[in-house]
Amino acid sequence: MFGHDSRLRQWLGHWLPKRPVTRLDSPAVAQEGQGDVERVRSQYLESEQRFRALLESLPKVAVQGYDRDRRVIYWNEASTRLYGYSPAEAQGQLLEDLIIPDAMREGVIGAHRLWVHEGIEIPAAELELRHQSGEAVPVFSHHVMLNEHTDEPLMFCVDVDLSDQKRAHRDLEFATRFDRLTHLPNRETFEADLDEALDGCRRRGLGLALFYLDIDRFVDINDTLGYEQGDNLLIEMARRLSGQLRATDLMSRVSSDEFVLAFPAVHREDDVIRVLHKVQEVFRQPFSLAGLQRRVTASLGVCLFPDNGSGARELIRNADVAKNQAKLEGRGGLQFFHQHLHDDLMRQHRLAESLERALDNDELFLHYQPQVSAASGRIENLEALLRWEPLPGQPVSPQEFIPVAERSGLIHRLGDWVMEEACRQRAQWRDAGLKLERIDINFSGRQMGRHDVFERLEAHLRRYRLGPREIGIELTENVLIEADTRILEGLSSLHHRGFRIAIDDFGTGYSSLSYLKLFPVTSLKIDRSFIRDAPGQPKDRAIMEAAVFIGHRLGLEVVAEGVETDEQLALVRDIHCDLVQGFYFYRPMSADAIERLLVGEVPSPGSLSH
Repeated sequence: MFGHDSRLRQWLGHWLPKRPVTRLDSPAVAQEGQGDVERVRSQYLESEQRFRALLESLPKVAVQGYDRDRRVIYWNEASTRLYGYSPAEAQGQLLEDLIIPDAMREGVIGAHRLWVHEGIEIPAAELELRHQSGEAVPVFSHHVMLNEHTDEPLMFCVDVDLSDQKRAHRDLEFATRFDRLTHLPNRETFEADLDEALDGCRRRGLGLALFYLDIDRFVDINDTLGYEQGDNLLIEMARRLSGQLRATDLMSRVSSDEFVLAFPAVHREDDVIRVLHKVQEVFRQPFSLAGLQRRVTASLGVCLFPDNGSGARELIRNADVAKNQAKLEGRGGLQFFHQHLHDDLMRQHRLAESLERALDNDELFLHYQPQVSAASGRIENLEALLRWEPLPGQPVSPQEFIPVAERSGLIHRLGDWVMEEACRQRAQWRDAGLKLERIDINFSGRQMGRHDVFERLEAHLRRYRLGPREIGIELTENVLIEADTRILEGLSSLHHRGFRIAIDDFGTGYSSLSYLKLFPVTSLKIDRSFIRDAPGQPKDRAIMEAAVFIGHRLGLEVVAEGVETDEQLALVRDIHCDLVQGFYFYRPMSADAIERLLVGEVPSPGSLSH
């Protein structure tokens, strides 16, 4: 049979002997002597054996032979590996009964008959045939017909296994459409699915609710418990959220710790609240992380179709805006989108761009507000206060641009600029011989989070040859409460070397007085809200007295902020505050005005306050 397979041999020609095989009934044989017959027969058998060995040796090329009735006459080992049938099981069986799926059966039979009777070849193609187990087998199938135009045509199928290629294609398609960790649709897939769902809502006159969920302090879980535990939390979060969805609802993991969920046909207030409760139910039970049960919260932003947007991308963006606003409210915050949120976000974006230009164009400067002795009125220290006057434009309040700087990351550039300018000015006044203890600089929580913040401060001090008593630090108590080990160790190092470290706005945070023994601080600055109300509010006065008493017992300096009236000054003196800062004595002033004050050109304290 294999001596007549010129097409099959041609397809595999580069594997075969280059010398042609001579047919036994050829004229060449008849002309040769009887002694040469055995030599020709030997060549034929050797070629036959080589060809058989070739077919058996191709590990992923399955070759089967079929007679004119499509019954198996040849089945190599690769066919067994590909389709499951042994040669003994396949021998004599019909092609369509072995490996042809039911949907292809009639087409295969018809195509074979057309080739046998009319010479219409079966083209090579990618097919999905059938394994003995019933599973689909992807192959590239090439067909060769031998002994055409005879009563005994033979068809050989050469099938190349495409399973690996198909699997790689499926893996690639999955990777481009789904999240590897949670197996949820990724952002691009979710947007496409959401746009399709929105089309359905429009046709049916229905609304849709979109939730943007951000796990609170997820980075802390990764940092303290490890990325594996963070991944476990995300997987469990996806599982719990999926359990709250209907068949028509959509969900995606759109970034590291953020999920979006879409609920078609949800728009009325009571429906939105019901769905909201379902989502929040996910967080009622603790999550098992590193063998412990831990409570996890998330900030939620909610927007509605068609009220808050018409397309998927717009709705996702607006829900993200609402989520960011919710995060500002603290852990577990919830915020519905309103247009003013988007407008405020755009305004903050433009403000951040302007602030960056201000750093490049020298639009920033420092004002200084004196801290004076409560007993003598003598100036002891200065607090550096950042100011911004755009060119052209009106001054921008620090209460407005500092939060923008923190959210945009510009706070680090601002912090560097303030440290540089305060140190430069302190050195200038030192060299001029002006009497002044120190300048205090405010540090925000975001600024303290920078890994090299202490190194940068000390670099400025070395540059201007300043000592630990000439520059101080002010921090809010919330910064200290949330400080990690690195920050506390850095502050402790400064404290032991004699730096002055103050808790600003004391009494407005979440700490208790007992925490003071844990913090490396030297001063308390009592918030102005207590100073303002204490003369007429016994409770505020009692809190102030307690703070001053405990501060002094701990060896801390106590500063009263925001003193503006005679009554307030009398109070802070009566309870023995050490220093006073406020409009009663001095407003924040430019460096030039401070210099005139320090050299005695300004005659008396308080003259700038009225």
